[in-house]
Amino acid sequence: MLQALAQASAEQCAGYGTDRHTARAVALIRNAVAQPQADVHLLVGGTQTNLIAISAFLRPHQAVIAVEAGHIATHETGAIEATGHKVLTVPGLHDKLTPALLQSVLAVHSNEHMVQPRLVYISDSTESGTIYTRAELEALSRFCRERDLLLYLDGARLAAALTANGNDLDLPTIAALTDAFYIGGTKNGVLLGEALVVIHPVLQADLRYLIKQRGALLAKGMVLSAQFATLFEDGLFFELAAHANAMAQRLRAGLLAAGVEFTSNSPTNQQFVAVTATSPQV
Repeated sequence: MLQALAQASAEQCAGYGTDRHTARAVALIRNAVAQPQADVHLLVGGTQTNLIAISAFLRPHQAVIAVEAGHIATHETGAIEATGHKVLTVPGLHDKLTPALLQSVLAVHSNEHMVQPRLVYISDSTESGTIYTRAELEALSRFCRERDLLLYLDGARLAAALTANGNDLDLPTIAALTDAFYIGGTKNGVLLGEALVVIHPVLQADLRYLIKQRGALLAKGMVLSAQFATLFEDGLFFELAAHANAMAQRLRAGLLAAGVEFTSNSPTNQQFVAVTATSPQV
């Protein structure tokens, strides 16, 4: 990664994401998600990406649905609300949304005296390290399309989810079932960067304008694109995540053998230890 950055910095590169490294990274990501018409934008971090995407996709009176533990509801300093959009939360099932949970929100937001639910926010893996199955994502996608809702997936930890034991999703399937999602780099080996992938053609309009307006259009775009091109050139994206997951599961096994308890059954590199006054010393 550092070598790719060093090589790119020694070149004369065009600015604002019009350089050859960005073109290469975008082409590689489009190929990886099997969506040649996807709109791909490289951004700095997850909160920035969520803020730009959600505020761009919603009209002023519309809201986003998320689980109570969702990142946009708990760890983004009210970034979505600061753009004028309410976050409607439900408890979640192992921090995951289901069609029944979505219906419970729609049932109580049925007229113009309340905000209009329009976008569904999920993350894979979730805040507790659980992952969505293909059947679960298909059910959500079907429900959203039947109810004219947008489905957006926060992929900050997507690499970990896709390489976890028990996972049956892949990037092309996620692209086919969602309207937009992002591929996390920050939590998977790059110094900084996320790749916003917009599938729905209507949502693609004017995104560069909105990215610039939010102060997120980097003059030196090659700082992000050189890293993402490296991630997707030869499978490094998945290799790094698989290693992180394997090391986390090794640590988990050792702690379980020592009598330590965990708060969730996470197959990813997210592991949450339950520490109490009676926890064993290891």
